[in-house]
Amino acid sequence: MSSPPPSVQLESKDCPLHPGAADEPVLSAGDRLNGVEGEFQVVRCSVCGLLRTNPRPTASSMGAYYPDHYAPYLGTKTSAHPPAQAAWRRYARRWAESNAQRLPALPPGRVLELGCASGAFLRGLVSAGWQGAGIEYSSSAAENARQAGLVVHTGSVETAPEPAVPYDLIVAWMVFEHLHDPLGTLRMLHRWSQPGAWLVLSVPNAAALEFKLFRQHWYALQLPTHLYHYTPTTLRAVLERGGWRMQRMFHQRVLGNLVGSVGLALEGRVPLAERLVRLPSTRGWSLRAPLFPLATLLATLGQTGRMTIWARRHA
Repeated sequence: MSSPPPSVQLESKDCPLHPGAADEPVLSAGDRLNGVEGEFQVVRCSVCGLLRTNPRPTASSMGAYYPDHYAPYLGTKTSAHPPAQAAWRRYARRWAESNAQRLPALPPGRVLELGCASGAFLRGLVSAGWQGAGIEYSSSAAENARQAGLVVHTGSVETAPEPAVPYDLIVAWMVFEHLHDPLGTLRMLHRWSQPGAWLVLSVPNAAALEFKLFRQHWYALQLPTHLYHYTPTTLRAVLERGGWRMQRMFHQRVLGNLVGSVGLALEGRVPLAERLVRLPSTRGWSLRAPLFPLATLLATLGQTGRMTIWARRHA
C-alpha cells in the first residue's frame, strides 16, 4: 500500500449522520486518474449505509490531488463573449437531454454555482439574465472564470463571504462528493438562500450496478478527491438533515462512467485502455452521440452511475 506525499495529512471522520457508528470496510484504491501517490479506503456506515473515504486528506492538504491539469478545470473554459450556438445545435440539445445539468423552469434571479471551475455553465446562466456568482477551489480555474467577466470567490465554500442578498438557485455539478463537510455546507447554503429556493446538484450514484461490477476500477470512485459516495437513499437523508427536501431525481443519460471504468479495468493490459480512461473528461467526446440510445435505456433502469437531484429549501 503506497503512502500519500509528505505534504498530505490524513484525518479520520465519523459518519456525519451517525457519529460513533461502526464502519464496514468496502474497498481500497489509489488515485487512478492523476497518479498522485497514496491508497485510501472506502467504508460503509453500519447504521445508514453512507459510503465515505476514511481516513482522508485534510482540507488543507487535499490540493495535492487537484493538479492544474485536473480535467474539470480544463473542460469548462469560456470567454467573455462566447459564440452563439447554431439553432440546430440548440434543438439537438433539447431533444437529446442528458439530464447532466437539467434545471427547473425558473425565471432569472440570483444564482450561485459551487465548484464553477473555469465558468462555462455559470456564463450561460448570466447570458440568460441571471445574476451569477461562483465559488471555485482552484485559483487558476477561478482566474479563468474572472477573466471571462464572472464574479468568483477562490477557496472552499467555508471561506466564501456571506451574500448580501439571498440566492434563488444554487447549483453544484459533481461537487458534493468532494466536500469535507456536506452537512455543514448544506446548512450554510440554507442560510444563504431565499425561502423556497432550489438546490440542483449532481453526484455519482454508488447504487448503480457498475459500482458493484468494477469496484476499485469504477471511474466515478476517484479516490481520494471523492470523499462521499452517495446512493439515492443516503443522499436524500443528508439533504434532509441539511435543510433541503428532495423533489426530483434524474438518472443521467451519459455513459462516461462506464467507458472510463472499462478503461481502468483494462489499463496496462490493452493498448487503447488509457484512451478510454481519458475520453469521459474530453469536452464533447466522440462516443456520446452513438451511445445515447443505450444511455437512455440504462438511465430508465437507473443504471448510468450518475444522478441529478432537484431539492428545495425547507424550514
